[in-house]
Amino acid sequence: MTEDIQLRVYPDVAYDEAKLIDNIVQEKGLDRNRLRIRVTRRSIDARQRRVMVNLGVRLFVDEMPDDAFRPTDYRPVDGKRQAIVVGAGPAGLFAALRLIEHGIRPVILERGKTVRERKRDIALITRTQEVDPESNYSFGEGGAGAFSDGKLYTRSKKRGNVDKVLNVLCQHGADTAILVDAHPHIGTDKLPRVIENIRATITGCGGEFHFQTRMTALIVKDGRAVGVETADGRTFMGDVILATGHSARDVYRWLNDNGIGIEAKALAVGVRLEHPQHQIDCLQYHSSQGRGQYLPPAEYSMVAQIDGRGVYSFCMCPGGFVVPAASGPEQVVVNGMSPSNRGSRWANSGVVVEVRPSDVGAGTDADALCMMRFQEQLERNAWQQGGMRQTAPAQRMADFVNGKLGDSLPESSYTPGLVASPLHFWLPEFVSKRLRKGFVHFSKSAKGFLTNHATVIGVETRTSSPVRIVRDPVTLQHVSVAGLFPCGEGAGYAGGIVSAAIDGERCADAMAASINQ
Repeated sequence: MTEDIQLRVYPDVAYDEAKLIDNIVQEKGLDRNRLRIRVTRRSIDARQRRVMVNLGVRLFVDEMPDDAFRPTDYRPVDGKRQAIVVGAGPAGLFAALRLIEHGIRPVILERGKTVRERKRDIALITRTQEVDPESNYSFGEGGAGAFSDGKLYTRSKKRGNVDKVLNVLCQHGADTAILVDAHPHIGTDKLPRVIENIRATITGCGGEFHFQTRMTALIVKDGRAVGVETADGRTFMGDVILATGHSARDVYRWLNDNGIGIEAKALAVGVRLEHPQHQIDCLQYHSSQGRGQYLPPAEYSMVAQIDGRGVYSFCMCPGGFVVPAASGPEQVVVNGMSPSNRGSRWANSGVVVEVRPSDVGAGTDADALCMMRFQEQLERNAWQQGGMRQTAPAQRMADFVNGKLGDSLPESSYTPGLVASPLHFWLPEFVSKRLRKGFVHFSKSAKGFLTNHATVIGVETRTSSPVRIVRDPVTLQHVSVAGLFPCGEGAGYAGGIVSAAIDGERCADAMAASINQ
């Protein structure tokens, strides 16, 4: 017999299986020796002074638990019609897996290196203060999410099957806790192995990977994309899923120069805000002792409307690190990540302001690349303020709000180093003014959030793509180039690992339907 029940328990019960079973045995009057359980849902309710945990639990009486995840069957596609997937981030990888389900052989072109080789290049950024423009936090196998925490929370549930994406990740080695937690997370230390396992599935079925293979042009004949050209002079023929990620600025320039429709879109820019994790634990769990023995490092989510624009926290990393996320020379860009145990002494989050083309002086006939140029200028300013290295400009949080430059900074997780800088002065006023008001607003509901023990670090600019590659909403093909399927975050249709993976699957479905027609 199986039965699904809902429980509301204290953390010491929720995170201790023996205590949880004792609780269920007592409540249901069951024989402990006949009972097995599996937690199916878990969320923390910290709205009241006493923190509680809401659980969904499946009971197995006189039965062994079934598999925690549902695997997908991937069959060989050797000799089948091939399609080109440009980019090996979550959109490209899940598009390739879905093409295999449709009996189409994917050929994946990735400008960067394998996830393991890429890890070495990322480590060099701190030691050399230089960024490899083809192998960094943005480019390489796994995309921007591979070394940026592996957070899997998404609001995109109406767009596709979130459970399918999470199950595929479990099939390839992710902890099944991602099927349970309200805010699932793999961890930067665990995600690379999952990515390698996905690659093994694709190649095992007959798909191909070509690393350090940068697309330089689409091959378009009679209004249809029939392949791509690469920097090493090769051509790869087939319909094209374009899943380059949000930092492939050379691709945006090529599309714009060649009349393949793109448009400027709103994005969000700001800073990376870093607190001591213990301080966030105390705030969120309403305790001067912090999280205690059982609760995980606390998260937060902040949002406000300030002077007609959204100001909000983004990519919150409890127990994490601030990392250098530039993808080229003369840039300083910061992002955040956490290992699977979320065990560092710091918590960080992007805090960003919505920016529209009109904010940067673009009119109704906005140049398609105006937002990209705005990003580039901010990153160049941060590089100059940081000493023209990967050291990042930073300011104590309360000093930023009060317009005061101090000459000292708190200890930080950002390993390339920080440089004291008046961010309140040199950030665009329409950004800094709203950030300062936003921090004051957030502190009203979280007393102690605004503090000089926290640091604002500049700049956070890669929240999303600065352009949208225009596609038909039904066929998902480009509006003027058949056989071209703009996909994922880089095309302006996703934001994060799961939503990008969902869009990859949708584009693969659309391509299969087009081929069958």
